[in-house]
Amino acid sequence: MLKLLSILPTPWTKRIVQSAVLIRNPYILGVRVLVEDDQHRILLVRHTYLEGWYLPGGAVDGGETLAEAAAREVREEAGIAAGGTPDLLGMYLNREATGRDHVGLFHLTDWSETAAYLEPNSEIAEAGFFAPDALPDALSPATERRLTEFRRGDFPSGAYW
Repeated sequence: MLKLLSILPTPWTKRIVQSAVLIRNPYILGVRVLVEDDQHRILLVRHTYLEGWYLPGGAVDGGETLAEAAAREVREEAGIAAGGTPDLLGMYLNREATGRDHVGLFHLTDWSETAAYLEPNSEIAEAGFFAPDALPDALSPATERRLTEFRRGDFPSGAYW
């Protein structure tokens, strides 16, 4: 399915993914994780089915806490094992998707590499750490806003993702 989505135009892919999720659950709770290494670089991922660079993250599964979802997502998307509980920085309403999504933003500095560290997979085309002054050009708008907030130290600066 992800292979099919990767060849469709991005607006179609976004609409298909959002529609499928809405059928399953009309309200979505998600997480994004600001993973920082010891050089203060930030982890970003590039999906196989969307354009641009994003903070790792995704939907919270049933029976899972926000922090558990944050730890699971960084493991799945970047091969990073959380060494402790990620810190919640803020909660946001994502108006750009369905207007029903809420996103918890977490910060993780205590982590270790797994065997799949920064390896591409069916969902992630590329993952890497970037210095704040050397970010890739194609950041998603929300990722750019969150990184600006992070550099300023004001969380959340607004209620919207």
